[in-house]
Amino acid sequence: MVDYTPAEMMSVTASRAVRKDDVCFVGIGLPSEACNLARLTHAPDLTLIYESGTLATKPTVLPLSIGDGELCETALTTVSVPEMFRYWLQGGRITVGFLGAAQLDRFGNINTTVVGDYANPKVRLPGGGGAPEIATSCGEIFIVMRQSRRGFVDKIDFVTSLGHGAGPGDRARLGVTTKGPTRLMTDLCVMEPDPETMEFTVTSIHPGVSRAEIEENTGWTVRYASDVTETPEPTRTELDALRDLKARTERAHRVPGKGEAAE
Repeated sequence: MVDYTPAEMMSVTASRAVRKDDVCFVGIGLPSEACNLARLTHAPDLTLIYESGTLATKPTVLPLSIGDGELCETALTTVSVPEMFRYWLQGGRITVGFLGAAQLDRFGNINTTVVGDYANPKVRLPGGGGAPEIATSCGEIFIVMRQSRRGFVDKIDFVTSLGHGAGPGDRARLGVTTKGPTRLMTDLCVMEPDPETMEFTVTSIHPGVSRAEIEENTGWTVRYASDVTETPEPTRTELDALRDLKARTERAHRVPGKGEAAE
């Protein structure tokens, strides 16, 4: 048995969703952590693409942003942003988009724009970036985020990136032919859309987590699959790879203090 944190459980679980032959459009933060962990463990041939135009990049540390030089330096090639979106993304060449969210509803619609009224918001968020196009043009979408009532809300304040809209048929009605969100991985559980209602449904619960805890941290009525499994714990190999990656990243991005030399 190995010791691990809920955050590590989430990252490892998310990394396992990625297949070795995927071409993955990666968001910064938790999605990047999960995808790079997959590349360092079970999917060494995974193709990672970031919004800045870096193709088949293999960063040794986690990037701070899509403009981090680490991405370009370790990429097979770098193309222009218009080419990235028009030819690669909208051309249907990317199998998986890996996204995070500030707010999420039960249909997988994502808000990264504002909290509160758009004209007079409580919080102005970073915005969509390329996420709206990723959400509609990638073959399917994986979402990773920490679970709380603040983020898992009954109704999001702004639809930045389309999930399943208001339910079955909404994507098709809007002319969107891709699958949309197919998996949501949190620090408590894994959810997948119910094939009939398209609402996120709990399919796997992490070890030591109760149904009551999931419900306390969700702003909608939680539904469970008929056969809910227990998520496999992280292996020593997965944890070592994740911790080494984060340690390298911390060293690389450390700001030297007074009298401390840069490494």
